[in-house]
Amino acid sequence: MNFTTILTHWYSVNKRDLPWRTTKNPYHIWLSEIIMQQTQIKQGLPYYDAFVTNYPTVFDLAHAHEQDVLKLWQGLGYYSRARNLHASAKYIVNDLNGEFPITYLEILKLKGVGDYTASAISSICFNEPHAVVDGNVYRVLSRFFGISTPINSTQGIKEFKSLATTLLDTKNPGDYNQAVMEFGATQCKPKNPDCNVCPLQDSCVALQKGTVDVLPVKLKKTKVTKKHFNFLVLISEDKKTIFEKRSSKGIWQNLYQFPLIESDIEIESKVFEKHPLVKDYFKTTEFSFSIFNPEPIVHKLSHQHLFTKFWIIEVKTLDKESMPISEVKNYPTPILISNFIDTFDFPF
Repeated sequence: MNFTTILTHWYSVNKRDLPWRTTKNPYHIWLSEIIMQQTQIKQGLPYYDAFVTNYPTVFDLAHAHEQDVLKLWQGLGYYSRARNLHASAKYIVNDLNGEFPITYLEILKLKGVGDYTASAISSICFNEPHAVVDGNVYRVLSRFFGISTPINSTQGIKEFKSLATTLLDTKNPGDYNQAVMEFGATQCKPKNPDCNVCPLQDSCVALQKGTVDVLPVKLKKTKVTKKHFNFLVLISEDKKTIFEKRSSKGIWQNLYQFPLIESDIEIESKVFEKHPLVKDYFKTTEFSFSIFNPEPIVHKLSHQHLFTKFWIIEVKTLDKESMPISEVKNYPTPILISNFIDTFDFPF
């Protein structure tokens, strides 16, 4: 059985009709690859369409304001991807005269681009023989060849990259790379794959040994931390609020939020007004408050779970750094904040 030939043929018959598959434009391919990282096609497709519409060329993206780029990205998560995308667009325009890099090594210099993305772009757009290895590829190769080496171990990363390279169709690397990724996404799925219609079933080691459900093997993730977020939604009599930009590195960098108090434990309503962090923040007792959600909203990120409460703070006036409440929707925010803004009945 020729693994490579079968997958390439399967792809020619079964590939999904996706907009970035009708072009070799490296800018569009790059957009699709960055947007689809950690993202399902059905979620990412509207974002791809929006970016191509709003920023049809790399020049358009480079000349955009970061705030507008982040706003367009809102809800997709992993916002460092958007910041890196914007930074790389500027680099291409300012340092490369707007010419997208055409080799694997040059593409690899783009901020936010690693081996996988550089391999995908260079093979699809420029026919360079570099094998892609993403989550779909790990799954297909580990099951078909019966490999139990953890895919997120140093040994596993090297082993699967080497194997993927030996299987690569060097004459048509772009289609083959897309074929093995598509096969993992739609046929050799993470859960309950339909092995009865799989064209590789006769030689699949995992199917023969009954290990489809346990492959690929992945080392346990880093322990998820737990944090308590308390957002202070200030509302003045003249319908103003305070909306702050997160400048520190980490989650949500350069996105906007209401003033935040982090606490090690949950703050209860009965102790909120006397809580030292609250008193220190306001420096005054001239405010009234209510809790929007008595039960914390649990917002799950890959490495931490945020137990979140929104406190509605009514004050007489706010300082000059405040803004009209009606303007908050114009700023890029984490989806957690965006959902609250859509739900809460602000006095616009």
